[in-house]
Order: sequence, then C-alpha cells, then structure tokens
Amino acid sequence: MSEEHIVRYSTPARRGKTMTDWARVNALTDRDIEKAVASDPDAPPIMDEQWWRNATLVMPERKVPVSMRVDREILEWFKRQGRGYQSRMHAVLAAYYRAHSARDRVRSTQSGRSTPRHAARKRSAK
Repeated sequence: MSEEHIVRYSTPARRGKTMTDWARVNALTDRDIEKAVASDPDAPPIMDEQWWRNATLVMPERKVPVSMRVDREILEWFKRQGRGYQSRMHAVLAAYYRAHSARDRVRSTQSGRSTPRHAARKRSAK
C-alpha cells in the first residue's frame, strides 16, 4: 500500500462536532456539579465520609465447582467470545434461573401452594 492512500485523523477530527457546550461544562465549579448530581434521581450517591461510615462490606458467595457435559458447539461458541467464557456461561445460567424462579414464585402465590423446592425447605426445617 502506498503512502498517498493513507489517511490520518487527529483526535479532534475523529470526534466530530457535538452539541455539547464545552465552555459551559468547563466553567462548572465542583459545587455546581455536586448540586446537579444531588438533584438527579438516577445518579449514584456521592461517596463522602458519611457514606463510607454507613457502608457494609458484602462478600460474594463462593462458587461451587462442578463438572458438566455440554455440546461441543456450545462450548466452542462461548470460547470464541474470548476470555471469561466460563463467567459468561454462568451469567446465562443465572439469568435463566432468575427468570424462571420469579415465574415459579408467581405461580406458587397464585395457586396458594409452595413450589417443590420450597416444600422441601419447609420439611427440612421441621
């Protein structure tokens, strides 16, 4: 490939024009930003000293090692997605579990009965 066909872009040219008023954004003080964040119901809390005093450390539950058989094409597909394929497989199973366990809870409350899983817990608790 010859040099005459190579096009180089500088960072500002790559971004293109935006509708953001950067002069106004750059003029905001920390107090202005904190006020805007405090008034936004979707913003996460400001993590000041008080927030950290009230914070609770929650350790994730340990995973249980398991050996299972899956179709080769399924495993290869997950592996082709790159690093973390086992975590993605776990995420798919967890999403399936959440969707179906919520549905099971709705069914059990509508029928007035416990699901078999809940019934087994009740029996073991006695």
